[in-house]
Amino acid sequence: MLRKNRKHNVLILGASGFLGNAIYKELCSYYNTFGTYCRNNKEFERNKHFFQYKVEEDDIFEILNAVKPTIIISALRGDFAAQITAHIHLVEYASDHKSRLIYLSSANVFDAYSKYPSYEMDTTLSNSIYGHLKIKIENILNSLPKRKVAILRLPMVFGSGSPRIREIKELLSLNEPIEIFPNLIMNVTTDSRVTQQIHYIINRNKYGVFHLGSRDLVHHDDFVKDVIELLGHNKPKFKLVYTTNDDRYLAVLPKSNLLPKHLQLYSQEVLEDLEK
Repeated sequence: MLRKNRKHNVLILGASGFLGNAIYKELCSYYNTFGTYCRNNKEFERNKHFFQYKVEEDDIFEILNAVKPTIIISALRGDFAAQITAHIHLVEYASDHKSRLIYLSSANVFDAYSKYPSYEMDTTLSNSIYGHLKIKIENILNSLPKRKVAILRLPMVFGSGSPRIREIKELLSLNEPIEIFPNLIMNVTTDSRVTQQIHYIINRNKYGVFHLGSRDLVHHDDFVKDVIELLGHNKPKFKLVYTTNDDRYLAVLPKSNLLPKHLQLYSQEVLEDLEK
């Protein structure tokens, strides 16, 4: 029987979402793990380790004071201005307590760069509102001492229950076209790989910026076609979307802050994970 590591109280903000819930399931057998959910949900309401939290309305300090987390993992979604305020409050709490912050960021912090992939120490620059939000929150967290923060930049995340796979399956069932971006070069990962990587980062007290994507690059259209083939569909319809005439990169490649080899991955392994 597994014994919980009483060393850490882990609080996952956004634990009812796809990735947040996967993280909760990975960690709950090992640590005192708590999570937040937004919409009314009987399953979460019955779980005494879950707190209802609406980022636009509720005070995060109430939950922080109840849980007293040593690790705070932010997978928050919702109103952008409210997210910024919430992370300012998280920094205030972490500054005054023995707490570390792990933030799920995005490849979109580099979406203004299209000519090449991005690495951990590259300067962030975005043309999108979503990318601007992620950069702003990263900058807020960087006001903390370095050892208190891990910023995890994610590429496209797949998984058997992921929103992307669910959408593809639904469009296939309706015989509707699936959007593909032939000029988009990216890297990928799955929810199970991300959760294992986060578990390692917590266990080994790692900090800094991590790029948690595959170590190789794929074209969006080729990868989606491979996924559809795995799903057993031979004649899908596609809608080709060209945002530029040239190849465009949106990839966060690991280089200077590498995880151990068993936690690194390649795009083929993502496809293999989807087969399981």
